[in-house]
Parts: sequence; C-alpha cells; structure tokens
Amino acid sequence: MDRIYRRSTQSDGKPKMKKNEKNRKRSLIMNFRVSPEEKELIEKRIELSGLSRTQFFLQSCMYQKILVKGNIKTFDKIRAEMDELYQFVNEKNADGELLD
Repeated sequence: MDRIYRRSTQSDGKPKMKKNEKNRKRSLIMNFRVSPEEKELIEKRIELSGLSRTQFFLQSCMYQKILVKGNIKTFDKIRAEMDELYQFVNEKNADGELLD
C-alpha cells in the first residue's frame, strides 16, 4: 500500500473559501465606532440612497469632499509631505531633469 488515499473532504493545500466568498477582491474589513445618534443618521442616509451598505460607504469615502480641521498632527503631516516634495524637486533639479 504505497498510495495515500484522501477523503473528498480533506484539504488539497488550497486555502478554504468561506461559504459566501466567491473569488472576492475585497478581503479586508474596516470597522469604526459611532454614537447611537450617528448610527441612526447614517442608516437613514443609506436607506434614502438605495445603495447597499458597502457601496454607500465606498462612495462616501472615495468620492465626497472631506472637510479637515487643522490641528498639530495634520500640520506636522502636511509639513513632512511638503519636505519630501521639496527634496524630490531639488534632486531632480540638480540632475537637470526639470526644465526652467
């Protein structure tokens, strides 16, 4: 008996997919907390939109304007990004890659 027999239910080395998962590209989960009042308002907006929850949140996050009120953290991040851009432009300018 050199051969190994496998049951049909035994794993074949591939990761198992969940019951409702069909080659999904969206495999990550994002969570956030809201107050009861915020939850109620969000659910009303979802209902009025006619979209699924997922589509509503994707559309809201990706295509709506976001108002950011500045604080020390945001200013520090903006300053760091501007410093990176400044260094990049200076390197390109020193190499002669940028035109006047």
